[in-house]
Amino acid sequence: MRRIFAANWKMHVAPDEARAYVRTFLDRYAGMPDRTVWFFPPALSLEATAQGIAGRHDLLVGAQDIYWEPKGAFTGAVSAPLVKAAGASAVLVGHSARRHVFGESDEATGRKVRAALAEALTPVLCVGEKLDEREAGQAFAVVTRQLGAALDGLDATTLGKVVIAYEPVWAIGTGRNATPGDAAEMHRHIRAWLTSHDASHTAVLYGGSVNKGNAADLLKERELDGVLVGGASLDPEGWAALVRTGAA
Repeated sequence: MRRIFAANWKMHVAPDEARAYVRTFLDRYAGMPDRTVWFFPPALSLEATAQGIAGRHDLLVGAQDIYWEPKGAFTGAVSAPLVKAAGASAVLVGHSARRHVFGESDEATGRKVRAALAEALTPVLCVGEKLDEREAGQAFAVVTRQLGAALDGLDATTLGKVVIAYEPVWAIGTGRNATPGDAAEMHRHIRAWLTSHDASHTAVLYGGSVNKGNAADLLKERELDGVLVGGASLDPEGWAALVRTGAA
């Protein structure tokens, strides 16, 4: 399986900045046969980013969020057909910001996963526990609940079209980092859930304050199929260097 290096720009990088970013990144990164690079820009910069990487089959662009209805009077929302028309091939679903800042429910993640799949977009389902949940010994139960709410009822073939991203909420922008062992332990739990649903080949990424300083150690864990990176992906030269992590 090719490793996935996914850059989540969050609420950064305007369209002109995205064009300049992509030019710099392409100058610094010629591509590697064992990995793909995914970009998740804000919605306004999605089309500019997609146009900038056109012709590079090892790079793709995704949306940070969608609404589950294909169209309608939903002011401020974007749909799966709209982001696909702008060049998206994937979409983040259930990111911790959507769950814990905007109040997205487990039910909503399931509807968004299905909306993405209906448009042949790859849903990147984000799961992870908060600090109080981990300290209460509920981390595995929380992640199991999130997986089930979003994915129960999908057959094995369809589950193979989904990517999972484990992002411990307590390790995002808090100064507390999950160890490679912490990440691997939860990835094994996620893989066990997937295997019980005949989906053992589904990719599982890690996202929790990943940077150039810890990426190599994290990626030594064989359970990790790649990383979902926030702040450390905002500099194109630094991101190009991070993407080369583990290269021979």
